[in-house]
Amino acid sequence: MANTSTLPQAKDWNNYWSLDQTNQFTKISWSKRRIIKTLTPFILPGEKALDAGCGSGFFARYFCDQKMSAVALDYSDQALAIAKEMTQGRAQIIKKDLLSQNLPQEISDRFDLIFSDGLLEHFPQQDQDKIFRNFNSLLAKDGVVVTFVPNRWSPWELIRPFYMPGIEETPFILKELINLNKRNGFEIIKQGGVNTFPFAYSPDRLAGSLFGMLLFTIAKKK
Repeated sequence: MANTSTLPQAKDWNNYWSLDQTNQFTKISWSKRRIIKTLTPFILPGEKALDAGCGSGFFARYFCDQKMSAVALDYSDQALAIAKEMTQGRAQIIKKDLLSQNLPQEISDRFDLIFSDGLLEHFPQQDQDKIFRNFNSLLAKDGVVVTFVPNRWSPWELIRPFYMPGIEETPFILKELINLNKRNGFEIIKQGGVNTFPFAYSPDRLAGSLFGMLLFTIAKKK
């Protein structure tokens, strides 16, 4: 199902990131631990990482901690202010629109890792394609795009509106995320789901792609 929700505007995100309750997203959680575990094989010191739609900058900080050269990109001033504080000046903070057709010209770097979490579900399908085409242009020859999105069948979706007031989204099923990659010039090298249960033990290999809180793909250029 394509995303038909109203696209959150910069003012919506500024308001969201100004709420006290969003401070939780700057902290480690079981879902973040599992994202990091998925990312680990693709983390190489000295390489360039783009945290696309960086939000709090949690993962931009993680990339910096792993000795990567990190860029934190968002279009919310409030989010970028938090990301700047989170990364303590170690990441490059840039305000850009991921839908801009000029983005590959506006950003001179080409990235070994392009990462997004909590991004694509806020856009209609045609805009998801625009973002992925920009990812393709910004990706280095042997780089990977790592994408996490919410799972339509996760119990999290029942309570998400209480944690993200004013922010609409349309969650995915894994097939939709795979097709998004394929139609925009990417080849899937790994796929699945994480955080089936928010505890130390979670049967992600068995049930993650069906009931995990988050679905993911890791892809390279065809």
